[in-house]
Amino acid sequence: MPFNPPQAGIFPPDDNLYRFQTNISTDSDSTISLSYLEDYEVPYHYSHTGRPALKTTETNLFSEQSDTEPLITPTPVDFPDKPAVVEEKQGFIEFRVVNNDNSRESNIILTGLKCIFQKQLPKMPKDYIARLVYDKTHLSMAIIKQPLEVVGGITYRPFNSRRFAEIVFCAISSDQQVKGYGAHLMAHLKDYVKATSPIMYFLTYADNYAIGYFKKQGFTKEITLEKSIWMGYIKDYEGGTIMQCSMLPRIRYLQAPRMLQKQKEAVMAKIRAVSKSHIVHPPPAQWKNGIVEIDPMSIPAIKESGWSPSMDELSRQPRHGPNYNQLLHLLNDMQNHTAAWPFAQPVNKDEVPDYYEVIKEPMDLSTMEERLQNDLYPRPEDFIKDAKLIFDNCRRYNNETTPYAKSANKLEKFMWQQIKNIPEWSHLAE
Repeated sequence: MPFNPPQAGIFPPDDNLYRFQTNISTDSDSTISLSYLEDYEVPYHYSHTGRPALKTTETNLFSEQSDTEPLITPTPVDFPDKPAVVEEKQGFIEFRVVNNDNSRESNIILTGLKCIFQKQLPKMPKDYIARLVYDKTHLSMAIIKQPLEVVGGITYRPFNSRRFAEIVFCAISSDQQVKGYGAHLMAHLKDYVKATSPIMYFLTYADNYAIGYFKKQGFTKEITLEKSIWMGYIKDYEGGTIMQCSMLPRIRYLQAPRMLQKQKEAVMAKIRAVSKSHIVHPPPAQWKNGIVEIDPMSIPAIKESGWSPSMDELSRQPRHGPNYNQLLHLLNDMQNHTAAWPFAQPVNKDEVPDYYEVIKEPMDLSTMEERLQNDLYPRPEDFIKDAKLIFDNCRRYNNETTPYAKSANKLEKFMWQQIKNIPEWSHLAE
């Protein structure tokens, strides 16, 4: 019997794991309900049949310790839960997976999701959003406040045989976006999808405002899935950036922050066993009457460490220059423009053999992104110089009537418009 994801379910609180109960109805359809598993901390994995099976081994990264090593006792660190986690534990919110099964409650939840998506995604046609949310091939995970008030959610389409799912819509109500709902929702979705299907990858098209959110949730612009797996199956949005998330089979994402905190405690305990850096020394007696400035080099330990005042100045310098964020925003806008497709990556020498014979200083948007990350654009003029190099190279190699030259003209015009909108840079566009 094929293994199908449940069409509706409620997630248990964060401290519980999932236990699966398969109920076979009279029409032989298989459904899965989720219930609590209180005292079992070994995650589920998928057997070759596609059904969940208990994982029988567990790895402790810090369990190996010889008899000669000092006893290491991790110091418990208080780990405050995010507001979204607290609200779920207290029963103020819950997470439900629904699809269009024609039930009254599912229709109420899906309608609430539709309204949020239509409000938060104003550039998306309303009838298009409604069609996909109510589509029976799509599933939705919603954040519910009683009584059935939808405050956010994700609509996705699973492709079980291809082991990936497409995230179609993702939005949180505008007045609920400071509580960590978005991150907690994505963690729930990852755990749910892993536990109920063979899916291990997410693909989505993100607009410029959503790229930051998806990066924080483990998505990347680097697509490692073969195109033959997903090309033609997911919806292609003009101006969007395709992103991928590869899930780890042994990670329970709802517990990831707490797991990382425990690993940090163990590492710090190891450090304390061989270091004295955690010891706090009392201040010198002469400081009783007020702090007196002293020369750091007069302290033998500082002098022996090789420290110098110039090192201190260097460490206090910002990681990126003052123009970095503005330039990054401009570059993202250019990369997401509809005319950017010829300039996204370096020209392939195998496809255009004589290109590098004509163009001696090649440039492209991905190279500009790398140069920006390496702080090679201290001034906006440096950024503009490389951008103009892209457009000039294109017009030099291609006839002005070609789509490539026309795209260069469109993208260059867009760049100058964006620069004009930045008051401190507007003089550069004159």
